[in-house]
Amino acid sequence: MVEQRYQAVLAVIRDGVPVVEVARRFDVSRQAVHRWLRWYEGQGLAGLADRSHRPARCSHQMDPAVEVWVLEARRRHPDWGPRRLVHEAVRAGVEPAPSRSGVYRLLKRSGLIDPGARKRRDRKFRRWERGGPMELWQLDVVGGMALAGGKEAKILTGIDDHSRFVVCAGVMSRATSRAVCSHFAEAMRVHGVPQEVLTDNGKVFTGRFGVKDVEVLFDRICRENGIDHLLTAPRSPTTTGKIERFHRTLRQEFMTGRVFDSLEQAQVELDAWVDSYNRQRPHSALGMDTPASRFDIDRGRPADASALDVSRAGSDWITRKVAANGIISVAWQEISVGKARAGRHVNVHVDGAHLQIWDGDELLRTVLRTSEKEIRKKRYERRKTG
Repeated sequence: MVEQRYQAVLAVIRDGVPVVEVARRFDVSRQAVHRWLRWYEGQGLAGLADRSHRPARCSHQMDPAVEVWVLEARRRHPDWGPRRLVHEAVRAGVEPAPSRSGVYRLLKRSGLIDPGARKRRDRKFRRWERGGPMELWQLDVVGGMALAGGKEAKILTGIDDHSRFVVCAGVMSRATSRAVCSHFAEAMRVHGVPQEVLTDNGKVFTGRFGVKDVEVLFDRICRENGIDHLLTAPRSPTTTGKIERFHRTLRQEFMTGRVFDSLEQAQVELDAWVDSYNRQRPHSALGMDTPASRFDIDRGRPADASALDVSRAGSDWITRKVAANGIISVAWQEISVGKARAGRHVNVHVDGAHLQIWDGDELLRTVLRTSEKEIRKKRYERRKTG
């Protein structure tokens, strides 16, 4: 090949043969002959030697400076995947911006991704989303917030189904009915009243699955505000998948490895993190938009939280001390509230045909009120039967 190129070059330079004729004689293109002439003029006979066909630049080869930026960002934020890394690179003005596939190959090549670790989503699960904000809130209680002294706090979390905007993140020492409802009412005061709420079947949310179907405080607030309360099917956590996914992010990015001195400190720091989550952190399910960008609406009508303002000074309230066996006696009726509360005082609300037993801010149970005549009759029958 070197001899052929040399003969072609000599035919043009020494013999003055036109390039077109030389190309026809050696069965090559005119461009090839001109290229050989340039090589010969620049490097002499050595320039006509065979060269590598490797392109000077590979179109899918990432720039080394960009590779360094991606790997450093991944080191600082191990939970960032290819999509988030590309988004942050564009926001940071990295040029040229990498592609998702290029970032994935880089992470895989660097041993930062295990291709077999990710499980494919079960096709029987279908993604769903409400058409607009404030149509549905998902609420749940999550634990795991460590406090000084070995204690653990709970958090009532709430997320808007359409925008993934966190509407509630209230810290409490115990997930009692009044504590949960207080945070729920505060969320409605700030953001407005949603059309529906979706929760699991926890006792603080519903009394529909108890021994008797009673209305708990949460259901009462929903009823008084015209909110439809939806419940998940038993053992169906995927129904509230958005709030469960938020819990995973909350644990990984906020609670892991942290111990808070007090509930107040935990609430302040959680509020700051939630504000950043809503307004600065891009969400992959929203096309890398922030939740706040899809939640910008009028708050609407104010919430009615009068159910929380319960005075216990009226004639329909009485106080009883729990016996050692966990029993209290109200109007000839014996009611068990549990041996764990032995020696404590509880409040009893005589509400028509029902008795509501409260331990502080927690509604323990609601029982059907039995008349004195029926109680005497039952006692007589028990004595008669031995």
